[in-house]
Amino acid sequence: MSEQTTYTVAGMTCGHCAASVTEELTAIGGVSGVEVDLATGAVTVTSAAALDRGAIAAAVTEAGYQLT
Repeated sequence: MSEQTTYTVAGMTCGHCAASVTEELTAIGGVSGVEVDLATGAVTVTSAAALDRGAIAAAVTEAGYQLT
């Protein structure tokens, strides 16, 4: 069974932004999918198990954006 968690990311404005965030998040072990909604800043992460919010925040920061 997989877990889905939605986070809000500030600063994304284009497809490149979404791709950068997706790339960093999919590098986290256990992540099997990432969906980005640019209009709302919502990022839904699908993973095998619950993920540490700190790991999500670090990946988003690495991509150049901020988890809110």
